[in-house]
Amino acid sequence: MRHANILLAIAASTLFIVGCSSKEEPAKQVVASAEAALAPLRDDAAAYAPEQLATAESNLSAAKDNITWEKYQNVLDKSSELNASIVAVKDTVISKKTQMAAATREWESLNSEVPKLVDAIEKQITNLPKAKREAVQGDVESLKTMWSEATAAFSAGDPSQAAEKGREAQAKAKEVSEKLGMSPV
Repeated sequence: MRHANILLAIAASTLFIVGCSSKEEPAKQVVASAEAALAPLRDDAAAYAPEQLATAESNLSAAKDNITWEKYQNVLDKSSELNASIVAVKDTVISKKTQMAAATREWESLNSEVPKLVDAIEKQITNLPKAKREAVQGDVESLKTMWSEATAAFSAGDPSQAAEKGREAQAKAKEVSEKLGMSPV
């Protein structure tokens, strides 16, 4: 009977070891795949998706810790959460890059249009009587300030802010040109 108990204990230990080792490779593969998927995203994610990157890095770190402690089932159980966090990083990076590209295109359009409006307004003002010129001078200075802020935002690498400020400057330029009775430029 005693030999039977010992054999039973050995058999159970063997099954446990085999069960753990059969999960070791898939768990290590989960971590390796996650590292491979996250590596090319890190630089862009640091700029465009820092919160999502932190979550993915935390999930990856937890998976690595579970490998170290031979908790392979935990890695496998949390693999979908790890993968989802990496997908969130990728999706956010793509979304932000797309937004930045659209804002850059909008800025380029505004940058070709608004300075022309400002020049036309300034030319129109020079032909006005002094009293009327002084009446719109504040609006023109405000317009120039708005445009300077938009240009500064773009120069600082923020095309979204530049496009937003550029739209405001464009609206102000159209408002001033209407006050002056100018035809659309």
